[in-house]
Amino acid sequence: MDKTPREQAHGEVERIFRILMPQNGLAVREEQIALCHTMLDTLLQNKIALCDAGVGIGKTYAYLTACVLLKRFFPSPQPVVVSTSSVALQNAVIGEYVPFLSRIFLENRIIQKPIRAIVRKGKERFVCDVRLKFRLEAVEGKRKNEEQRKALVSLRNYYDLDDVPDLSQFDREQVCVPKVCEKTCPLRNVCRYRQYLKEARNAEIFVQICNHNYLLADAAHRLQELRPLLNDYQALVIDEAHKLPEAARQMYEKSLSAEDLKELCNLLADENYRLPAQQLRERFQILMGAMCRGELLEEAQRTPFILTPDREAAIRDCLTLLRQLQRKLAPRLPRWIAYRLGRTEETLNLFFTGDKRYILYIQYDRTGIPSLHAASREIPELLRQAVWHRKIPAILTSGTLMAGDSFERIKRVLGLDGLKEPKEFITPSPFHYEENCLLYFPDDSPKRLLGSGEEAAYLAEHICRLVEATCGHTLVLFTSYSLMGAVYNQVKDRMSFPLMEVWRHSQDIIHQFKQASNAVLFAAGSCWEGVDFPGDMVSSLIITRLPFPVPDPISEAEREQYPSLKDYIKTVVIPEMQIKLRQGFGRAIRTETDACAVSILDCRAAPDQRYHQSVLETLPPIPITRKIEDVERFIRAKKGPDYFLPRERERL
Repeated sequence: MDKTPREQAHGEVERIFRILMPQNGLAVREEQIALCHTMLDTLLQNKIALCDAGVGIGKTYAYLTACVLLKRFFPSPQPVVVSTSSVALQNAVIGEYVPFLSRIFLENRIIQKPIRAIVRKGKERFVCDVRLKFRLEAVEGKRKNEEQRKALVSLRNYYDLDDVPDLSQFDREQVCVPKVCEKTCPLRNVCRYRQYLKEARNAEIFVQICNHNYLLADAAHRLQELRPLLNDYQALVIDEAHKLPEAARQMYEKSLSAEDLKELCNLLADENYRLPAQQLRERFQILMGAMCRGELLEEAQRTPFILTPDREAAIRDCLTLLRQLQRKLAPRLPRWIAYRLGRTEETLNLFFTGDKRYILYIQYDRTGIPSLHAASREIPELLRQAVWHRKIPAILTSGTLMAGDSFERIKRVLGLDGLKEPKEFITPSPFHYEENCLLYFPDDSPKRLLGSGEEAAYLAEHICRLVEATCGHTLVLFTSYSLMGAVYNQVKDRMSFPLMEVWRHSQDIIHQFKQASNAVLFAAGSCWEGVDFPGDMVSSLIITRLPFPVPDPISEAEREQYPSLKDYIKTVVIPEMQIKLRQGFGRAIRTETDACAVSILDCRAAPDQRYHQSVLETLPPIPITRKIEDVERFIRAKKGPDYFLPRERERL
C-alpha cells in the first residue's frame, strides 16, 4: 500500500536523523527527532506550535529539515521565513546550517537543487555606494584611527555593514543606505543595495532570514496594505521566540529622542528652511530641558511621564509650531520629511493629551539625557491582527519559552491565548545534568538589604571562596551594573586568578576571557544569554541575585490589571524571573562533556526560603549542596590534570 505524502515526509525525518546525520558526524538524539516530527506536523496541519527545546537539542536542524520536507512533499512556490533575534544566529543559519543540510539532502536526492537562503535586513544595514564614495573622499589625507580607516575602505568589497566589525558608529551612519533614495541618484539601478533587493526577490530563494523587528515591520506593512518587505511566505519559524515580546514592544512604541528632534531640524535646514529649523530647535531645547533630571545615572532608568506645568507649556509650544510648519511647508517639502513633521506632532500630542492607549514614560540614559516613549497597551491584540490572523503555520521555539512548567506567560504576552489552542511541545536537554552539574546554596545566607554595603561584602567573600574552590574558570552574573562595580572593587586585590569585568558591548573583554585558561568574568545585561562558554571556560557559574524584573512604568501598568499584588507576582514577576534564570543557567553546560558548579547566592533562593521552589521548578534535576567543600570535590572529580595547571604555574 502506497504511503501518503505525510507518511513519506515523516519517514524521511527518521532516515535523515537516524542515518544521514550520523554519517556526517552528528549524534542521534531522540529528543531532536521527536521535535522535528512535531514541527513537521505543525506545518502540515497549518497550526501554531510552541516548542521549548533544551540546550543541545539541535532545534535549528529540526525546523530547517521540517521546512525542506514541507516543500518537497507539498510543493509551493512560496519560501519560508526564519526570524531570529541575533545577527550571530542569522549568520550561522545561512553560513553553516543551510549549506550543511543542502549538501546532505542533495547527495541523498531529498532535494534536486541546493537550498538557497538570504538574510533580509533594513536598509540602514547596507552600504550606499554613493555615500561611501563621498565619505572616503572626506577622510582622504585626514587623521583617523587606522583600524576604522581600514574598515571603511573594506566596504568597497562588503555591502553588509554587519560584516565589518571595526566600523565606527559615525561611519555607519555616514555610509548606510538613506531612508529615502533620491530618484536622481546616478547609481539608482546598479548600486549593490538595489542588486541585493533584486536577488531577494528571486523565486529560487527558499529561506528568508530576518530579525524579529523586520518580521513585525513586514506584518505592519501588510496590515496597512503597503508593499511587503518580505516575499509572500508559506510558513514561519520564530527562533529565540522569547525575544519576540520585547521586539513587539519596540515595534509598537512611539518615541522621540533628542537625536530624532535634532535630525528633523537638520532636514529642514538642508531644504533651506533655516529660520523654521532654528525656531523648532529652540522649542525642542526647552522641551528637553523640561524633561531633564539634571543628574548622571549609574544605569539607564525609566520614570512615568507626569505632565507638569512647565512640560505642558513646552509641549504646547512645540505642537503649535509643528502644526504651523505643516500647514505652510508640507506642500513644498519632500514627502518623507513632511511625514516626519506629522509623526513628531502626533507623538508629542500623546503626551499632551495623556492618551490612555499608551503607557507614557521618560527614558534617561546614563548621562541623564531624556527621551519620550509611548508604549502600547494593546500589544497582544496588535500581534493577533498582524501575525497570527494570517493563518500561516508558525513554529515558535526557544530554550526559554516556558516559565516554571507552563507556556501561559508567553501565550498571554504574544496574544496567542485568544486563538485556537496552539500545540505545546517540551524537549528537555539531552545533557546529563545529574552527573555533570552541582547546585550550591550558601548555608549562611542571612537576609540583607539588597543594594547595601552588607550585600556587596557578603557576595565578595563568597565569590572569592568559590573561585578558589574551582580554580578560576568562573562566570559571575549580576542583575545590576552598580552592584557588579561595588563587588569588583572589593575583590580585585584579593583574587589570585585573572579578573575581568564586562560592561555593555565589551566583546573584546569576552574574547580575552575565552582566551585565558582560568579567568574570572564579572558580567551583567546581555551576558545572561546568547554568549557561549563551552568546555572549561566556565566550570563555575555564580548567580548573585535572582533576576527579578526591575519595576518600571511598563510593569507597573501591567500590575494594575491584576486584583492583588500577590496575583501579579505569581502570574508575571515569578515567571519573568524564571525565564531569565533559565537563560543564565544555560551559560553553565553548553556541550555533552561540560561539567559546572552553579551557585545561587541570593538568600531568597535558599532552601526553606520564599523562592526556593520556584528556582527548582526552573532548573533541571541537579544534586544540591550547601557546602563549598562539596563544590571543590566536584570540580576535582570532574576535571583532568590540565585544568589545574595554570594555577600551579602561578604558584611557582
